Amino acid sequence: MSTSVQPTVQCYHCGEDCVTETIQLADKTFCCHGCKTVYQVLNQSDLCNYYELNKNPGTTQRITVRKDKFSFLDDEKIQQQIVSFRNEEQTHVTFYLPQIHCSSCLWLLENLHRLNSDVVSSRVNFTRKEVEIVFNHNRTSLRTVAELLTSIGYEPYISLQNLQQAKPRIQRSLIYQLGVAGFCFANIMLMSFPEYLGLEEAEKSMQYLFRYFNLILSLPVLLYSSLPFYQSAWGSLKHKYLNIDAPIALAIIMTFGRSLYEVLSNTGSGYFDSMSGIVFFMLVGRVLQEKTYQQLSFERDYTSYFPIAVTVIKDNKETPTALPDIKVGDTILIHNEELIPIDGLLTKGKALIDYSFVTGESLPVLKEMGELLYAGGKQTGSNIELLVMKEVAQSYLTRLWNNDDQQKTVKVSFVDALSRYFTWIVFALAAAGALYWSFYDGGRAWNVVTTILIVACPCALLLSNSFTNGNVLRILGNNKFYLRNAQTIEEIADANHIVFDKTGTLTTTEAQDILFSGEPFSDEIAGSIAALAAQSTHPLSKLLAKEFKQNGVFDVKQYRETTGKGISGIVNQRIITMGSAEFVTGYASQKFEGSIVYVSVDGSLLGYFSIRNHYRTHIFDQINKLRKQYRISILSGDNESERLNLQKELGMDVKLFFNQQPHDKLNYIRELQQKGQKVIMIGDGLNDAGALKQADAGIAVTESTNNFTPASDGILEATQLSRLTAYLKFTKANKRVVLASFVLSILYNVIGLSFALKGALSPMIAAILMPSSSLSIILLTFGASSLYARLIGMGRKK
Repeated sequence: MSTSVQPTVQCYHCGEDCVTETIQLADKTFCCHGCKTVYQVLNQSDLCNYYELNKNPGTTQRITVRKDKFSFLDDEKIQQQIVSFRNEEQTHVTFYLPQIHCSSCLWLLENLHRLNSDVVSSRVNFTRKEVEIVFNHNRTSLRTVAELLTSIGYEPYISLQNLQQAKPRIQRSLIYQLGVAGFCFANIMLMSFPEYLGLEEAEKSMQYLFRYFNLILSLPVLLYSSLPFYQSAWGSLKHKYLNIDAPIALAIIMTFGRSLYEVLSNTGSGYFDSMSGIVFFMLVGRVLQEKTYQQLSFERDYTSYFPIAVTVIKDNKETPTALPDIKVGDTILIHNEELIPIDGLLTKGKALIDYSFVTGESLPVLKEMGELLYAGGKQTGSNIELLVMKEVAQSYLTRLWNNDDQQKTVKVSFVDALSRYFTWIVFALAAAGALYWSFYDGGRAWNVVTTILIVACPCALLLSNSFTNGNVLRILGNNKFYLRNAQTIEEIADANHIVFDKTGTLTTTEAQDILFSGEPFSDEIAGSIAALAAQSTHPLSKLLAKEFKQNGVFDVKQYRETTGKGISGIVNQRIITMGSAEFVTGYASQKFEGSIVYVSVDGSLLGYFSIRNHYRTHIFDQINKLRKQYRISILSGDNESERLNLQKELGMDVKLFFNQQPHDKLNYIRELQQKGQKVIMIGDGLNDAGALKQADAGIAVTESTNNFTPASDGILEATQLSRLTAYLKFTKANKRVVLASFVLSILYNVIGLSFALKGALSPMIAAILMPSSSLSIILLTFGASSLYARLIGMGRKK
């Protein structure tokens, strides 16, 4: 075997360094044949404007996709579960394309019809990284469309979850209810103006007509738009407690009843405007909450990561089979860079399994024939065959997700807890007022009860809580910290223990620190090491190939790689050997072999490279600040090679645990909770999934919010991890703001109720005071949270 390695240059298509090979086409340079092929496809279709919109807009094509990868899309059963619409001529389908990242991508994907005339249209949702494609299925197929996207560098990500779970959508009924309430509220207000301004005696007939119009318009609000409040109140009553929606629902019904009585008895115009206004503004808050971070997915399970189908070998034939149809005893074929979806016995080939997805251990593990491979590992070598030992639903990874013991208790918001007492107090005062005035002035009893329910309606508290939480969610989102809901803000604010995953969380997956111990070497030797390392598929070899630049041409001959041990070859007439201590020197080492690469030149040991995790910028400063207020623990699936370094940086009071399996992390979180501690778990991979679900607040760290992340209560962009202290302070400030609004709301209610119980406050005045107090409290809390965000430097981030 022989090859020549040129000095590194950047690829014209993807912008990556041309480490392993350099390919020329005209005056363009490419890092691999895949990138060159994409350029040729675009050039032939006159689509090279793609490169003019952004510099190096493509993604690397070094990993070649096999031709039969999307053959499962020929299966009619699978098609029906992926396709969103189909008629006699057209098929509509939406693909998730994780490679979308710039305006060039958007432009190219919306010009697919120029690459294939059978594509009718394509529309990109940039924030969700999705493309909706309409094509003529009489002339092309779903598989062909997927292969077309792959050929230009946008391979669709199709997972098992696509077959088993419908896409989350906003409740359309809530939108319709909001629309109806808004329409009716606006028109009731419009027709109430003559009543507000006063009418001449000659126009009294018009007054009666407007009152009946308002009555008719209020019926859809009462019977349709108010349903969410009735359902919530009834649900709480069935569970034998009163939530904050109970007095709201009762106030709506009582206000309508009182208004209906006044209109029918011709004693007044009623309060239809107040009733419809209450419903409209409350629904606005709920719809905004439903729409918050719609493009993010906090609910993920193992099916989000598993392929939709695998290749089954039967009677010497390869058949693409949907994953749910795989049975025990089947033989499946796993290709390079494919995820193992089922526990199985290795029956053919050598496996080099990357289990970082499951255990957090960053280095691949060598497996021989006859060994059991667990679901979630990724094959990083040649093709292998597995004998299926368990069904998908019974695999180790699936059991970790479906463990009933790890379901955390649903907690009641402190606002809901306070509102229970508030609700009982309101009902007690209404009953006391009715009883008192029924003895002294029966005609005023009805007025007093109605006024109490209107003026003491907890709308101010609920709206201030909803709008303040909504503002906090918005500000955190602008700063790249996305929370599932308002309850998560409270859970984070109440926490007293933070547990960090190490690999991929404290460290970045995009860089490593490489240290050399041994004799100094020349640039020529460095280039020779890089040239030989470039021939290997091992992750550590790839890191060394990127670390050193080759200044000149390096001729690599007779190289041979022993899987899991090392590689040797002749580079520019020098014999270079790299790998484990035993492979290079013949003797085993006492060091942690997983992160060390020994090197010898012409039979003499040169030294060894230590590969260490690269910690994120300022992460140690952040943890040292957090130590003053929180207990800190760090869990890692890696070996203990980093213990001394971490203990030196963080001190002895930070607890460190290594070689942690997923269930170990889960059990540790549970133990902390059993001791009464409130835990925030911060992790990044599927190996952290159980712990993230068990923790009071689980936060998934990701290099991109559009990447697939484990189920969590929050998603934090990795670049913002250094601002964690500020985020935690902000959540605590939010709770103080909401409590202040509650106190202010109580003062409003005490003043209003004192007049209402005396019978000195009419329902009309109460209906005016109620929204006025709500608006003032909302403005105060909204402003206070925004001001605090600016003070800690979070107000203007985008």
